[in-house]
Amino acid sequence: MISPIHRNILNGLTDQEVIDSRKAHGINLLTPPQRPSAWKLYLEKFRDPVIRILLVAALLSFIVSLIEGEYAETIGIFFAIFLATGIGFYFEYDANKKFDLLNEVNEETPVTVVRNGKVQEIPKKDLVVGDIVMLNVGEDIPADGILLEAISLQVNESNLTGELIAIKTTDEASFQQEATYPSNRVYRGTTVVDGHGVMEVRKVGDATEIGNVAQQASEKDKEETPLHLQLSKLAHFIGKVGLSIAIITFLVFTVRDLYLYISEQGINGWEEGVHIARIVLKYFMMAVTLIVVAVPEGLPMSVTLSLALNMRRMLKTNNLVRKMHACETMGAITVICTDKTGTLTQNKMQVYEATLDERNMDLIDEGLCVNSTAFLDEQNNGVGNPTEAALLLWMKRRGGDYLALRKNATILDQQTFSTERKYMATLVYSAVAQREILYVKGAPEIILSKARIGIDEKRSYEQQLADCQRKAMRTLAVAYKYVSEGDGKNCEKLFEEGELTFLGFFAINDPVRPDVPAAVQKCRSAGIDVKIVTGDTPGTATEIARQIGLWTSKDTERNRITGIEFGILSDEEALERVLDIKVMSRARPMDKQRLVQLLQKKGAVVAVTGDGTNDAPALNHAQVGLSMGSGTSVAKEASDITLLDDSFNSIATAVMWGRSLYKNIQRFIVFQLTINLVALVSVLLGAFIGTALPLTVTQMLWVNLIMDTFAAMALSSIPPSPEVMNEKPRKTGDFIITKAMRNNIVSVGSGFLAVLLGMMSVIRLLPPEKTVWALTAFFTVFVMLQFWNLFNVSVFGTNHAAFKEVHHALGMLGVAAIILIGQWGIVQFGGEIFRTVPLSAVEWISIISVTSLILWIGEIDRLLKRRRLKRKIAANGYADKKRSI
Repeated sequence: MISPIHRNILNGLTDQEVIDSRKAHGINLLTPPQRPSAWKLYLEKFRDPVIRILLVAALLSFIVSLIEGEYAETIGIFFAIFLATGIGFYFEYDANKKFDLLNEVNEETPVTVVRNGKVQEIPKKDLVVGDIVMLNVGEDIPADGILLEAISLQVNESNLTGELIAIKTTDEASFQQEATYPSNRVYRGTTVVDGHGVMEVRKVGDATEIGNVAQQASEKDKEETPLHLQLSKLAHFIGKVGLSIAIITFLVFTVRDLYLYISEQGINGWEEGVHIARIVLKYFMMAVTLIVVAVPEGLPMSVTLSLALNMRRMLKTNNLVRKMHACETMGAITVICTDKTGTLTQNKMQVYEATLDERNMDLIDEGLCVNSTAFLDEQNNGVGNPTEAALLLWMKRRGGDYLALRKNATILDQQTFSTERKYMATLVYSAVAQREILYVKGAPEIILSKARIGIDEKRSYEQQLADCQRKAMRTLAVAYKYVSEGDGKNCEKLFEEGELTFLGFFAINDPVRPDVPAAVQKCRSAGIDVKIVTGDTPGTATEIARQIGLWTSKDTERNRITGIEFGILSDEEALERVLDIKVMSRARPMDKQRLVQLLQKKGAVVAVTGDGTNDAPALNHAQVGLSMGSGTSVAKEASDITLLDDSFNSIATAVMWGRSLYKNIQRFIVFQLTINLVALVSVLLGAFIGTALPLTVTQMLWVNLIMDTFAAMALSSIPPSPEVMNEKPRKTGDFIITKAMRNNIVSVGSGFLAVLLGMMSVIRLLPPEKTVWALTAFFTVFVMLQFWNLFNVSVFGTNHAAFKEVHHALGMLGVAAIILIGQWGIVQFGGEIFRTVPLSAVEWISIISVTSLILWIGEIDRLLKRRRLKRKIAANGYADKKRSI
């Protein structure tokens, strides 16, 4: 009588059962993440706090424009808004298009199923719950299911758990108790690497484990970036300062003029009331002008341009940035939670160590070739069992030709590997020995138990094997046995008879990427904690941590934990321990997400790396998610940056870019707020002194918009500096304007104001026919002071000379030339539009020469600081040098 299970395997579902199942459980497709429309993506740019201040300023300016009939300033502000938001939108939209090309998924892959009693192939998307699926080596498992048969079945679950090899079986006695998922269950997105099996589909589409993880990965992350928080504070500060000055100015001037007028004229009728209204309106317009001047129109432009340029440049360093602010946020991260397989390691099993009887290398080579089911492709990638492929690759590197050896030997019988036997045996007529030989490989304890070997020699091997196993390596022993013609042809019987000649063993692991230890050390020296979070075993995870320099002899059990142990902890207990954890093994997808969220509660800025679907929820909830270019589509969809070269070293590069970008943004803030301070006080004091408006609306448009845009391009073109990796991460709660920035803005701005106020005092005394010429000179001096200050600001925060490594700063020099040429063109040809008259060559040379003192003063100050530093280093040694960087 046929059992129900075998009857099910033989028959499968009928056509009607397929229809009913599809109605009840749905189709085998993952719901794609909902992408925002182009309009929504654009409108998100208006969430920027400085853009919101600009919108208020634009509204106030528009009110004044309606009264005056002069719309240039209003148009200029709106132009700044739409240019900044437009650039940001374009670069993110373009990055998403590149990402979509990178992330194409094929749901038409054929799957072998049994339906209506016949074996047939259907597209993966057409699978339904209840289908019987045949699983063979190299195939992706198309849905979640339970195994009905499993013959030597091994599955690569690294996309889901981080494990390269998970042994699957239907024999309950052989179930692995420590396994992340049950040994008789298989899951969509994993791959068969050895053996074969038959599964019954239990879940499809979004109901699968990958589907559940993908839904967590698509949840909207509410965590604000550090830069957004700091710009919000800056916008609030600028708004308060600008509004306060405007209100004080309005009240002081309005009350003064009203008092003088009323005390002299009184209020006797309609005409006086109209005059009073004009006084109020005049100073209201002045107050609005002061608000508009105080608001840095160029700041969002600078931030957007800097982020956009960095997106393009980071792509050249194999960082595909999808979300613009991720460029800068990388510079603020304090913790990296990294996956192991494929991120720290090569995701490719290789022979780490071989302890062999070198007298019998010919037999060892032949045994590895014929007693194997694996192959190597043209790129030397393994096809089949990863462990067997590692042995073939080891032999190939030594110059062996496994295909020739396999072809020359004649296979007489073969016993494939199984989890129950723990060995594989092949009987061949050997081309090397010219006789029948039984080749065996398998678990060392099984092979040693059947080998002819002395007690002392056996103990020595066992000690070496224990050392390898403590390093979380897979060990595989090899042996052989000469077979006489009358001994029979049954591999299992020959093996059980024993009398094997032991040839040695191999220690196999998934090696660490060569560049990872240095990259991890670079991150740690930059004040960034690195934590390994993997689905692999505690021993393997800890050994990898040791190899990359993360785990030391000082670390204890408090510094590592399993996913199950972490899940048992209450939030309070986990929160108390979370910063100490260096290694989390046997981690499930939600464990990694919870770890990220608890770290964020502790105030950490978290980056997560990973390539598997199991990493996707944590990638989505971290401030920066970094997926691997070879990773799953779900992982890449959840990330902010994709590392196209799968290299952890690219993370350290991204941190350097992010920190340098933040410094460039700070430099621009110093540059623009110095301009705004000088312009604001100049307009304010100009009204007190009684001169004509020192800077017209069109001149301010050039200074506040065009020049600032070019300055943003110049400062954002400054290349990243490796020196930033010697600093600690900034605190996200800190104000973006540091004490040093504030001192620079006030001191330099005061110096500029002293010069400009002196010029305004002289202009008051000049005859009317000289006024326009004098105001042209005033405008030019104002711009040239900022022009030379741009070079000082480009090295703000360092002691470098402004023209150090000029070939790296050609972009900044080019932009500076554009500013200079633009100013010359406006002065020489601007006429009434810009209230300018042409200046002579002598006047130009005089202004440029005198204002260049700003640069030379800065250069002398930095030179003196460098000399003091050298003297300090000479006196105190190298330690001070490192601290002073």
